[in-house]
Amino acid sequence: MKAFVVEDSRLARQGLVRMLGAHAGVEVVGEADHPDTALPLIRASRPDVLFLDIQMAGADAFDLLARLDDHPRIVFTTAHAEYAVRSFDFDTVDYLLKPIGAERLAQAIRKLEARALPAAPDAPGAAPRAPLEAGSRIFIKDGERCHMVPLSAIRCFESCKNHVQVHFDATHAYVKKSLGSVEERLPRDMFFRVSRQHIVNLGAIAAIEEAISGGYLVTLDNGKKLEISRRNATQLKETLSL
Repeated sequence: MKAFVVEDSRLARQGLVRMLGAHAGVEVVGEADHPDTALPLIRASRPDVLFLDIQMAGADAFDLLARLDDHPRIVFTTAHAEYAVRSFDFDTVDYLLKPIGAERLAQAIRKLEARALPAAPDAPGAAPRAPLEAGSRIFIKDGERCHMVPLSAIRCFESCKNHVQVHFDATHAYVKKSLGSVEERLPRDMFFRVSRQHIVNLGAIAAIEEAISGGYLVTLDNGKKLEISRRNATQLKETLSL
């Protein structure tokens, strides 16, 4: 698996890279000491996993993750235990407290290897599946319930760890896919990815407004409100304009 290390302490970064080098199944494809430096390198190297410090000078790991379009798996490496709950809003495999020992790191590597899934029909390298059309209906099996849902009835897709929550009518259901694999099959003139966690039906958007935080809020016709970055809001308004 390809790994990328983001750590502002040079000694800690070098030590972690050296420890990772002892694992035959891990290839360190890059390292950085700050989110601003890391962002273009991560986009270029497309690692399978980020080993990510949380608090760095003038920024934190969550700022970096908010700027990434696609997220690899995450192993947080930090001296601060208080961020553990927030960390699991992401595809977090493990949360390592410093100083990181060799056995604790090996345990994280085993978790990463256990999370690796066999190739699926929509996995990279497999034959691409035909994109859905506006009039398509999709089959969703959610536990004991089965649904045949018109694509037009779906208000949004929401990433929830290893699943995607599909919101339609007055209910929702889960499918075991990544948000990226769902996005690949959706009609681009019908759906828009407003954030790393949400794809919305353009026909369900009732309003776009500035938020107090400085970003924007998208309100859907079912009342659901979603945060959207200023950059994505600009793209969305261009998509919806004449």
